[in-house]
Amino acid sequence: MATADDVETYRQHSAELIRYATVLVGPADAADVVTDAVLAAFASPSWADVTNRRAYLYRAVLHESASFHRRAGRRQRRERVAAARDRGIADPPADTVDAHRALAALSAQQRAVVYLTYWEDLTPDRIAALLGVTEGTVRKQLARARDHLRRILDA
Repeated sequence: MATADDVETYRQHSAELIRYATVLVGPADAADVVTDAVLAAFASPSWADVTNRRAYLYRAVLHESASFHRRAGRRQRRERVAAARDRGIADPPADTVDAHRALAALSAQQRAVVYLTYWEDLTPDRIAALLGVTEGTVRKQLARARDHLRRILDA
C-alpha cells in the first residue's frame, strides 16, 4: 500500500517520468509503463531505504520499458508469422526502416541516454547519476546509439 509520502513522490515526478517513458516506449504506452514501474518500486522491499527516489524511479522506468519492448517484440513476431501463414507466405516480409523503427532498434539504455542527452539536455555525469551507471557507460552508449542510428538511416 502506498504511503502519503509515496503519493507525493509520484505527484512530484510523474510528469517527467511520463515524458521519459514516451521516448522509451511511445506516447500510447508511456503512462502504463510509468504506472507499472512506480507500483513495482513502491512494492519493492528496498524502497524504504532508497535515498534518491527520483533516480530509482528513472531506473525502474528504464527496466520496465525494456520488459515492455521484449513483450511487444515477441507479440509482433507471433502476429507477423501468423499473418504470413494465413496468406500462404513462408517468410514474412522484412520491415522498412523509418526513424521510429530506428529508435526502437536501440537498446532501452541507449534510448534513455539519447533522450536525456538531447531532450532533457543533461550532461553525461548527470545522466550517469540518474541511471545509476558510470559516466563512461553513458558516453559509450551514446556513441553506440549514434553509430547505430547513422548506419540504419544511411542504409
